[in-house]
Amino acid sequence: MKKNYLLTPGPTPLPPEVCLAQAQPIIHHRTPQFQAVLKEVGEGLKYVFQTKNDVYILSSSGPGAMEAAVVNTLSAGDTALVVQGGKFGERWTEICKAYGIKAEVIDVPWGEGVLSAEIEKRLKAGPAIKAVFTTLCETSTGVANDIEAIGKVVGGTSALLVVDAISGLGAIDLQNDAWGVDICVSGSQKGLMLPPGLGFISVSAKAWKLVEQAKLPRYYLDLNRARKAWASTDTPFTPAISLVIALAESLKLMRADGLENIFARHRTMADATRAAVKALGLELFAPKAASDVVTAVKVPQGIDGEKLVKTMRDTYGVTIAGGQAELKGKVFRVAHMGHIGEFDIIVGISCLEKVLHQMGHSFVFGAGVRAAEEVFAGGKQ
Repeated sequence: MKKNYLLTPGPTPLPPEVCLAQAQPIIHHRTPQFQAVLKEVGEGLKYVFQTKNDVYILSSSGPGAMEAAVVNTLSAGDTALVVQGGKFGERWTEICKAYGIKAEVIDVPWGEGVLSAEIEKRLKAGPAIKAVFTTLCETSTGVANDIEAIGKVVGGTSALLVVDAISGLGAIDLQNDAWGVDICVSGSQKGLMLPPGLGFISVSAKAWKLVEQAKLPRYYLDLNRARKAWASTDTPFTPAISLVIALAESLKLMRADGLENIFARHRTMADATRAAVKALGLELFAPKAASDVVTAVKVPQGIDGEKLVKTMRDTYGVTIAGGQAELKGKVFRVAHMGHIGEFDIIVGISCLEKVLHQMGHSFVFGAGVRAAEEVFAGGKQ
């Protein structure tokens, strides 16, 4: 019998407590019992977002929260600055264009992080820019952007800083309040260790001023509705009840672990993964701005990247991710976030070695596993 391992940048493996929470009998959402759950997850989300602002829950995947960030803060004809350095940065541009927002784009080479100085330059040249849209972790390339540095630049202007933290929240540090993030969006199926289906959005006082002025049409994604309902510990529409109950369990686990310990664990798993692939003679796709959420690796010459991913998944039960768009077949991505531990990484590297060997890549058998083990043991990194 084949055992399956999930090492993809979403969805991620689920803790047993989260799985069991979803199996509980359904309860009605307009009851004191569910209100108690909402109150609990509201405080837990503030902890994970590192904010004093309320965090609103949407029954959607992450892009629903991204769309909510756009339609609630801008009006048709407004100008926004968008950082594009991969597939998910491009999504901000696509949403803006869908609503008649003029998107001024910073095209960052895939595999590199955006420079805060470039954002500063563009903001000085464009005083009409109302919002800066960027990404914490660009999972298509394995890059982490320096949100703290970006926040210092944007904070001195009238523009909002809006961050897509869908794949980074709960895995790498993001101090929303301290770093000047005005709107942060995320999703359930990544670092929060839940199935897909929930979107999250936090809103600063600075952002609420734009919400009050924004004229784009919205109904289901209207943050004014969410704010009014949340004041009574409620939601404006029927929520994904079982997912919210599971969220309470996930947040309990994260609180018990502590954010600093969570970030340190992800850093160690990332270090181990990178040490392993280097030991196999492979090259990182984003060596200078690598994220602790996912490691993108260049497929070696002569190897079919799509076949590599397919063989690991279908033959051996280890699911990693391939490249997207222009990187399809050129990179593979190994995630190390959420309910993943060091032995999951060891299994993943061991499988990678086996398939690479079968496909003709030359390396010393066991070198990757050994390199990863040395990192986990506190040795070489």
